[in-house]
Amino acid sequence: MSENGTITPETQIKELSEKLAEETERLLILMGAYEKQEKELVSTKAEIEVLEKEIVEREIEKESLEALLTEKDARIRDLEMKASKSGKQVEHLEPELQKMEEKFAREKDRLGKVFSIAEELDNDLRLAVVELQTRDEWYMAHMSLFEDLNKAIKVRYEMIEAAAEAERQSQHMGRAITERMDEMVEARAAEMTLSEASEIEEEASGEVSVSADSATDEAEAEDEWNWSESVLTGVMEKNGITDRDAFIEFAKAYDMDGNQYLKGSELGAAAADYVAKDEPAEEEPAEETAAEEEPAEESTEEDASSGPEVTWRSSGDSSADQ
Repeated sequence: MSENGTITPETQIKELSEKLAEETERLLILMGAYEKQEKELVSTKAEIEVLEKEIVEREIEKESLEALLTEKDARIRDLEMKASKSGKQVEHLEPELQKMEEKFAREKDRLGKVFSIAEELDNDLRLAVVELQTRDEWYMAHMSLFEDLNKAIKVRYEMIEAAAEAERQSQHMGRAITERMDEMVEARAAEMTLSEASEIEEEASGEVSVSADSATDEAEAEDEWNWSESVLTGVMEKNGITDRDAFIEFAKAYDMDGNQYLKGSELGAAAADYVAKDEPAEEEPAEETAAEEEPAEESTEEDASSGPEVTWRSSGDSSADQ
């Protein structure tokens, strides 16, 4: 500024330079403060992120702890339930325990008795072994006597077998003679059948009865057969025939003159063939019975021939059995 109060350009420049310097300093200070604030902001943001992560982790830990607490509560409840059940079971099982203790005491007593019996049996066994050894020694000293006794027993059974064989042969011959006589009697009876039937017909010639079937069929009404009831009855009795209808049907084939009247001779011939027809069926079981009796006799002979054998044990066998 000049003396007359005017401001010169140099003064203005100087003032402006000073102001610029001041503003520059202020700006630098603000810039430093800004940078400092920016750094603090960055650090604050980092802290915020860390804190947020910690919050998330804490939430996770909180949830896990809550789950653990829930599980622990459930376990505690289960344990309490089990404890209560166990207490009740103990109350119910105490009487059973007493019973089991009583049973155990009884079984213990029984086991003691069994053990004492086993000891007695062991002592008896030892005594029996000593007795067997003594018996074997006695047997060895008297062996010849027992051998002679065995021979005598064998001779006795041989004599019994010979007597039984002679008796069987005698019975067999008797049966053969009886069978032969029966065959001769049957042959003679068969020869006499025809003549006896003729005599019966002559005696009852006036007693003729007509036997007709009562069937309604016209064909059966035309085939009516006649015979003498007395002759028929006599022939059936002589030959031992019991089935009347079957014999009549069989005798119809012996109507030689075709007059549908069965005479005594025709009935006699039919009876002979009727009986002869039935005899083979009856003889076969008899033959089978005879065939079965022969093996039975052979087995009896074998049993008799074998006889009981007397076997004497030596001291070596008795010691092996022990």
